[in-house]
Amino acid sequence: NNIMTDVNAHLHTPWSFSAFRDISQALDMAAQQGVKVVGINDFYTTEGYAEWVEGCRQRRLYPLLGIEMIALSAAERDAGVRVNDPNNPGRTYISGKGLNYPVTLGGAQARMLASVRAETQKQVSLMCSRLNEHLCKVGAGFSLDFLRIEKELSLGQVRERHLARALRLAVEVRTGGGAEGLSPARAEALAGDPDSARKELYSRIFGAAPKADPADPAAIENEIRSRLLKAGGAAFVPESPGAFLPVEAVCDIIRAAGGVPTYPFLADNSEGGFTDFEADLQRAADSLRGKGIRSVEFITTRNSTAVLESYASYLEDEGFTVSFGSEHNTPSMEPLLLRTRDSAALSDRLRAINWRGACAIAAHQAGADSPDAGETIINQAINL
Repeated sequence: NNIMTDVNAHLHTPWSFSAFRDISQALDMAAQQGVKVVGINDFYTTEGYAEWVEGCRQRRLYPLLGIEMIALSAAERDAGVRVNDPNNPGRTYISGKGLNYPVTLGGAQARMLASVRAETQKQVSLMCSRLNEHLCKVGAGFSLDFLRIEKELSLGQVRERHLARALRLAVEVRTGGGAEGLSPARAEALAGDPDSARKELYSRIFGAAPKADPADPAAIENEIRSRLLKAGGAAFVPESPGAFLPVEAVCDIIRAAGGVPTYPFLADNSEGGFTDFEADLQRAADSLRGKGIRSVEFITTRNSTAVLESYASYLEDEGFTVSFGSEHNTPSMEPLLLRTRDSAALSDRLRAINWRGACAIAAHQAGADSPDAGETIINQAINL
């Protein structure tokens, strides 16, 4: 009984936004770190599935096929209840696990998914325009080209983080030979000192000195995003209501694509706090069951080992399929081998829960009738 095969069931790729350069890099790292079961889980798209499945076959890994969407629960929004977005009441991230391959999605579900994708692209495009207005106002000396970002930095789906990356790259180009875009006097003073030139240009763009080191790409991209693109930032654009489907509609899309609707728990944050929805675990479990959701997941680096063991065990005992992942949907490259916030590795108990969850998803994905069949399916794939 091979309960200790390592699993990472939630990974984003460049089809949405990712720390990875490409799918091959993600799968090579998984193979090197002994993570034999890997789940692709991009926002609003299954475009990466073919390359993921073939790449796993070549490396003797087992592919789990997922998707992620952002839904809105109007009742919880109106009641001010934070679900699994700590900043926006009612907003609810939902994953789908074990989708059909190839995906066949037609009719109303396909139209809804296309409509939501179009709305999110419209919002990010407007954000890019606002960002350019701000860059012009502060005399940054450059602007961003949305179509070029779409073509060169994304695989057709531009997200907020792509704008942050594009801005960082543009700043690096402007200051690469010294200090283009600054006054002639400052440019001369800073010639040959791109680090200082970069700090000065960011100070102009932010209206204050950067807190992150401009030489740290992930840190400066995160700062660009929080200062300029989030609520209160010069380029912030609130999402239109059309960018969010009701939770039930998202679950319908996932089921129509053959998948299992899955609720991503935030669980404890670094201060030990919980969202309104998740603080009472039994009530949360009952609410999810009421919506027909019987699968949950955790991004393990967010949580302490004690809370993750407590929540994951409780939910498994309540009959939920439980899986874990790392996302990798920020610029920061972290290990694929899972760990918690306070430990460099998952405990044996957590690894066993994750393995059982992966077997259940694999069984569903293969159309088998029991999680035991999932274990056999995975072992056959990874022990060819």
